Parts: sequence; structure tokens; C-alpha cells
Amino acid sequence: MPTDRDPSNHRPAAPAPPAGRYAPSPSGDLHLGNLRTALLAWLFARSTGRRFVLRIDDLDRVRPGAEQRQLADLAAIGVGWDPPVVRQSDRIDHYNAAIDQLTAAGLTYECFCTRREIQKAATAPHGPMGAYPGTCRDLSDTERAARRAEGRPAALRLRAADTEFEVVDELHGRYRGPVDDVVLRRGDGIPAYNLAVVVDDAEQGVDQVVRGDDLLPSTPRQAYLATLLGLPIPRYAHVPLVLNSSGQRLAKRDGAVTLADRLALGDSPGHIVTALAASLGMTGTSAAQLLPVFNPAHLPNKPWILDPDGLLPVADNP
Repeated sequence: MPTDRDPSNHRPAAPAPPAGRYAPSPSGDLHLGNLRTALLAWLFARSTGRRFVLRIDDLDRVRPGAEQRQLADLAAIGVGWDPPVVRQSDRIDHYNAAIDQLTAAGLTYECFCTRREIQKAATAPHGPMGAYPGTCRDLSDTERAARRAEGRPAALRLRAADTEFEVVDELHGRYRGPVDDVVLRRGDGIPAYNLAVVVDDAEQGVDQVVRGDDLLPSTPRQAYLATLLGLPIPRYAHVPLVLNSSGQRLAKRDGAVTLADRLALGDSPGHIVTALAASLGMTGTSAAQLLPVFNPAHLPNKPWILDPDGLLPVADNP
């Protein structure tokens, strides 16, 4: 009988029902910007009759206890999900199967470059500005063997045939961005994020991806990769970020910006939802209250500049 680890079980027997998703990395507590994006992803999904799934992107740095705190914070503001919670670390075989598919099609090659070497090299003439320069793209068998003999670990890259790809975003419209020889498997043997997220979304039935607009530039790469794997491209909605008073992306060093921080100051989860809702032009103290009035067409198109000290008076807590 096939198990989750068996190659014969990499694809579901039938397409999963359509879903939206939120996929945090368990590297620390969620801040208000993360919670705002999660709330929006939930509203987009539920308002369109989709399931809402939660995936933990734990292929990189994992801080003990962070996942449990993240799940608790999402539940506290009313962002519920359809079980089970999926963890990327349990799905390595699925990513390897996708890499094997691309390799069998002649669409991968080994890369022995260090990060420093890539930064020093000029952009390849066949790629967009800032793309991988293609140093290892056409190495001979002898050259590859020599690099292995030097003890250099090999990452595996996509052999991209295009330099641009266009996606359609619900908030940004048509967006054409760069495609390059993206890493599929890192030198340490771990599948790379850009591959994993494409495989995960397809296998979980995620046909709606709502996330911060800082990730819009990487979206054409992921959509292009999906086409090479024969997978559907989701509908995208890249929402404005929350920035600090200096106009930089919000971070936990910017003060009392996590739910735990706000609760310690006397705020309630309802107060936090009220503040998040106000930043989106809505009124309500719970996610459920926001759902009937949610309209993507009315969302702000500029980032929310957050002053933690002036979030909302504690006296106004619902």
C-alpha cells in the first residue's frame, strides 16, 4: 500500500477542492503585518467559497515553539483553517519527484557557484538584470567532475528557456517579470522554496494565492515553473505591506508589533482585529464580522504605515 513517502503517491488521486492558503515560516512570532496578510488571505478565500489551508514553510530556519505560537495567534484573531496543517519538511519526496520530472526533460543542470561568486559575476546576456550569470550552465562532464573533486557542493538549477513570463494579479493587473535559472535544490540537498511552493499549491488545490506585494517580482518565476511541471497557475492577489514609520517593511524590532506584545499592553484580540480592519477601510471586531462586507475592489493600494504607540487607544478595546 502506498504511503506519503512512496513515489507512487506524489499526486492526489483526484483534484483537491479549490482553496486559498496562508504559509508562514516558523522562524519567529507573527507581527501585525503577517496577521493582516493572513486575515486578507482568509477573507479572499472564504468570501469566494474556497477552503482555507495552512502550510508551514519549514525548509529553512525553524525556531522551537514558533509554529505553535503562530497557530494560536491566527486562531485568536478568528483566522481558522481546514485541516490538516501541512508542513513542507514532510513533503521532501514530492519535491524530489518534481525535480526528477524536470531533470528527465533535460531542464536542470548542476551549479557549483558560491554565493560570493554569483554576486561578483556579471548578469548573463541571456537573462534579466540580476539573474544568475549562467556560469555552470554549459559545463562539460570533465569540468563538472573537476569541481566535484574540489569538494564543491552542487545545487541544481532550472535550465530556463525564457527570460520573462506574465501573470495576472487581481490587484495589480497584468505583470511581466523576469524568469531565470532558479535554484530547484540547494547545495545542502534541500529543495528550494520556489519549487516547493509550486508543488504544494497544486497538490493542495490552492488556486488562489494572497500574499504581500513584496513577493510579486518572484511570481513569474513560480508561474513559469508551474507550466513546465504541467501544473495550474493560481489566481494571485498581492496585497500592500505594513511598513514602519521609516517606510521600511515592518519587523519585530519596531516595538510592540506581535499579538503577544499587544496583549501584554492590555489590548485584546478584538482590538487588534479592529485596528487591522480599520487599516483596510473596514469596521469590525472579528474576522467573521468582516466577511460579509469584504470587497477586494475597496482595498487600499498603498502600504499601511504603522505606529505601534498609536495603534488604537486601549480604552477603545471591544
